[in-house]
Amino acid sequence: MAPLSPLPVSRNALLGIMAASVVLLAMSLFTVDETQTALRFQLGEIVEANYKPGLHWQWPLINNVRKFDRRLQTLDTEPERFLTAEKKNVIVDSFAMWRIEDALRFYTAVGGDPTQANVRLDQIVKDGLRSEFSKRTIQEVVSGDRDQIMETLSQLLKEQATQLGIASVDVRIKRIDLPADVSNSVFSRMKAERLRVAKDFRSRGGEAAERIRADADRQSTVLLAEAYRDAERQRGEGDAQATDIYAQAYGKNPDFYSFHRSLAAYRQSFGSKDDMLILQPDFQFFRYFNQAQ
Repeated sequence: MAPLSPLPVSRNALLGIMAASVVLLAMSLFTVDETQTALRFQLGEIVEANYKPGLHWQWPLINNVRKFDRRLQTLDTEPERFLTAEKKNVIVDSFAMWRIEDALRFYTAVGGDPTQANVRLDQIVKDGLRSEFSKRTIQEVVSGDRDQIMETLSQLLKEQATQLGIASVDVRIKRIDLPADVSNSVFSRMKAERLRVAKDFRSRGGEAAERIRADADRQSTVLLAEAYRDAERQRGEGDAQATDIYAQAYGKNPDFYSFHRSLAAYRQSFGSKDDMLILQPDFQFFRYFNQAQ
């Protein structure tokens, strides 16, 4: 009996086998992009996580892959009111930047849903803001301690976000506003404070002006007194010199000096026609008239 010869394989069957092989190979391979990470499931159970970018293997029909975006994502929180240490309301608007760091933990914590992750992160940020603002006054949160608050929030979010498989990159406060009623109250207080400061400056200016004016009056009085003193001293020195000169002149010729002084007295006494003196004829004042006769 002759041996059986192999059945010839038709071209269509060969093409079908090749197509099935290609499909099976395609179902067995998956790619992870540079911006992604992935989880591989086997019958609903995670068997491998945090795939790096590239081409990877899976069992068809048994395994399935879920991919996640590893790029930075922004949590833009809704503005919310917080109480300061003065029990004043402030409206705070903030945002946070984050990305997926551990796909396995991210999936088990929030089901791999970025929206749920934002909800959890939003609560962490608001709790941190509430705690930090309750320790500070309005002036501190607006100007002095703003950088410190953001640094504290960043550290807090970084620690708690790790439990969600998330890496917190940054937390920023966009603006801090006051409610309308509080703004009016603060404006009135600021106006009153500015008026008080202005009044204090005017008071200090008036005090300084009075001090300068009193000092100027004192210096003027001192200068006038010193000038009067110097004038009196010079006048006294002049009178002393004149007296000395008169004494020297009298000592040289007493009779002539006496006559000269009498003529000066006559000139002053009879300077006008209306001048009249009632004296005795033998009075000493007229001795030179009597001698002339």
